[in-house]
Amino acid sequence: AAPAVRVRPAARSLFDEPLGIAVSGLSPRQRVTLRATLRDEAGELFQAAARYQAGDDGELDLARCPALPGGSFSGLEPMGLLWALQPQKPLRRLVKRDVRSPFLLQLEVLEGHGEPPGRLLAQAQHERAFLRDGVRRIPVREGRIRATLFLPPGNGPFPGIIDLYGAGGGLPEYRACLLANYGFAVLALAFYSYEDLPKEMKELHLEYFEEAINYMLQHTQVKGPGIGLLGISKGGDLCISMSSFLKGITATAVINGSVANVGAVLRYKDITIPPLGMSVNRIKVNKSGIADIVDVLNNPLEGPDQQSLIPLEKAECRFLFIVGQDDRNWKSEFFAVEGSKRLQAHGKEKPEIICYPGAGHYIEPPFFPMCSASMHLLVGKPVVWGGEPKAHCEAQIDAWQQIQAFFRKHLMGKPPGTASKL
Repeated sequence: AAPAVRVRPAARSLFDEPLGIAVSGLSPRQRVTLRATLRDEAGELFQAAARYQAGDDGELDLARCPALPGGSFSGLEPMGLLWALQPQKPLRRLVKRDVRSPFLLQLEVLEGHGEPPGRLLAQAQHERAFLRDGVRRIPVREGRIRATLFLPPGNGPFPGIIDLYGAGGGLPEYRACLLANYGFAVLALAFYSYEDLPKEMKELHLEYFEEAINYMLQHTQVKGPGIGLLGISKGGDLCISMSSFLKGITATAVINGSVANVGAVLRYKDITIPPLGMSVNRIKVNKSGIADIVDVLNNPLEGPDQQSLIPLEKAECRFLFIVGQDDRNWKSEFFAVEGSKRLQAHGKEKPEIICYPGAGHYIEPPFFPMCSASMHLLVGKPVVWGGEPKAHCEAQIDAWQQIQAFFRKHLMGKPPGTASKL
C-alpha cells in the first residue's frame, strides 16, 4: 500500500482539541520527516518539522513513536507539529482574525532526514475550526459597546463571561468563541483601537465596562445573578479594576495580569487611578537585539506609585490568577502574590494562584504556538515575551481546563468534573 496520513478526527476539529496523527504504508523502519504548514489570514507561513522512524510494521503513530533529534522537537510529542509551529518571518504571532473560517493545516510526509528532506510520500489537509456547529456569533453595537457575543447551542440561559485582551487593542474573538463551545455565553469586548472607539489607550473609563456588564446581566440568554470576567495582560488589570468598582461580578480569572493600573489613566465617576510609573532606561536588549522589558515598571508598593494600585480588596468576587513564571512582559507572579496578600489582609477569600514554570506572557488557548517575541504596541519595538515552547504549550492546555473549571464552579455552582460535555 502507498503511504497515507491518517488524522483523528478525520477532516475537521476545534482548534483547542488534540489531534491523532499517524502514517501507514511505510517500509519497515523507514526514516521520514513529517512537516506541518499553516498560513494565517495575512498569508504568513508557520511551519514545524520532525524526524521519525516507522515501526517494524511500517506504521508510524505520533502518540506512540518519539520524534528523533534534529527537527523542531524531539521525544514523544503527539501534538508537537502544532505547538512547535514557527513563523517563517520572525516576530509574527499566530492569531485568528475571522473565527468564522478555519485554519487549514497541511501535513506532509517526506522521505529521509536530509536538509531539505526528500520527495513527498503522502499528504493530508485538516481544518482547525473555532466555531462549534450551532454556536451563534452576534455582533453587538449597543450604546457605546463594541463587542461580539457568542452563544452556545441549545436553550439558555448560560453562565456569562466578558473576555478582554491586552494592549494590542481591536476585537480579538478567538478565545471568547472557543470558550462558548463549552457552554458559556461569552462577550468579546473591544476597548480601544476598534471602529469608533478611541484610537489610542490614553485614558479608560470604567463606565464603558459597566455598560457591558449591564448588557450581559440583562440578556435573556445569560444566567445571573452575576457574571465572570476573563482578561490577559492589560485586560487582566482591567478585569481587576472592574471587579473592584463595579457590581454584578461573581468570578474573575486573570492571565498574567497586574494588580496596579498600567499604561493609561483609569477613571470612574470622581475616582482617578494614574498608570504605574516606568523607566525606559531599565530596558535590556538581548543577544538578538530584542528588548527585554520585564524590569521597566516601577514597584507599585513604593512611594507615589502606590496610587496606581487597584483596590481589589473591595471586590466581592472570587479570583483566579494564572501565572507564567517566565513572563518577560512584567512580574506577573509578584502581582498575583501581592493581590493575594491584599485580599487576605482585608479578610477576603484567598484567590487561586496557578503558576506555570517555563510559561511566558501570552498564555493562549491550547495549541497556539508560543510567540517568543513580537512587536509591543505601547513600547513601539519588538520585545521578548518569555517561555519555553513545550512547557508553554503544556501550561496552555492545563490553564484552559482550570479556567473553565473555575467558571463552572462559581457561575454554575458545579464542582469541577461534573461538567456536561456538549
